[in-house]
Amino acid sequence: MGKVLIIGAGGVASVVAHKCAQNDTVFTEICIASRTKSKCDAIKDSIKNSKSVITTAQVDADVAENVVKLIQEFGPKVVINVALPYQDLSIMDACLATGVHYVDTANYEPPDVPKFEYKWQWAYREKFEKAGLTALLGSGFDPGVTGVFSAYAQKHYFDEIEYIDILDANGGDHGYPFATNFNPEINIREITANGRYFKDGAWVETQPLEMKRTYDFDQIGEKDMYLLYHEELESLAQNIRGIKQIRFWMTFSQKYITHLTVLQNVGMTSIEPINFKGQMIQPLQFLKAVLPDPASLGPRTKGKTNIGCIYRGKKDGQPKTYYVYNVCDHQEAFAEVGSQAISYTTGVPAMIGAKLIMTDVWNMPGVHNIEEFDPDPFMAELNTQGLPWQESFDPQLVSEA
Repeated sequence: MGKVLIIGAGGVASVVAHKCAQNDTVFTEICIASRTKSKCDAIKDSIKNSKSVITTAQVDADVAENVVKLIQEFGPKVVINVALPYQDLSIMDACLATGVHYVDTANYEPPDVPKFEYKWQWAYREKFEKAGLTALLGSGFDPGVTGVFSAYAQKHYFDEIEYIDILDANGGDHGYPFATNFNPEINIREITANGRYFKDGAWVETQPLEMKRTYDFDQIGEKDMYLLYHEELESLAQNIRGIKQIRFWMTFSQKYITHLTVLQNVGMTSIEPINFKGQMIQPLQFLKAVLPDPASLGPRTKGKTNIGCIYRGKKDGQPKTYYVYNVCDHQEAFAEVGSQAISYTTGVPAMIGAKLIMTDVWNMPGVHNIEEFDPDPFMAELNTQGLPWQESFDPQLVSEA
């Protein structure tokens, strides 16, 4: 049917490439591009039994002109950006210059300031609308599927959704004393930032990992989870009717928090450059270099993830509660695509979003967060592409205090 350009060559990009290749009647030609072409070649070589024509390319996505040149040479209908979030704007500029649709999994983040905001990308709304192009933001799991779940709940079960709790639990064990399940630089910046949640029309800020709850997750068991700020809160607060409060929770073991606390205390999580033997380096980037590559965790990781949303609100004037979630097995994900479940749960939704745009099921010129689209076709794809969802109308709730 068409061509897709995948920019990035990490664990998520590998999943996206594998899943696009599985859907070879839609993605008939795939180009995998990254700063390091050998990583793209390795992904290509790992894909078997696909009729898609797969090529690779070298590109420095920090520079829009480089991406423009590659798009002009390859001619995709959709670009899937699974590179670093620092590169979102240059890739969006390239898509505008070449008339190509855009999909990403994470909001733009300035390299020098740990911010998780959509304002820079939302500023492109009019440009994409005038160009007749769709830019789909946050087509991962959280953000991504959590937004689709919210749109689905709103469409089918609620007149007003007043409370949302997003719960992200990883029950996997990779055997290392300390490692991050996705890009260490992004992961640690996210966790060490102040927490924040939306309540009664305003943002409430907390200290990092200040708020803790315990939750009994299906197929994983009881886990400690901590309140973080996550970018989908910003868009859901605008796009879901009746919102009074949205919170995001993620599970961490005590061992993980102890390691992170020590690293913070000695300055290893800082993004402020220091002079080391005449070279200016960010301690966090050095830490990233010495930690295990998340892409290498797949063969080692056992256990499951459980990610979902609990909604409370009203339907026909009556209170209603709804919980929808996915459980993903690390070993099953690795057996299918050679990556652990954290990469899998992000990469599969990126492919689905691109597929819906590629097939014109989703066609809405402008820059849009995923919950602004019709959720039904995406929810159907989740069940057939490896991320089946489950629902409950009488869930355990997360306490307010």
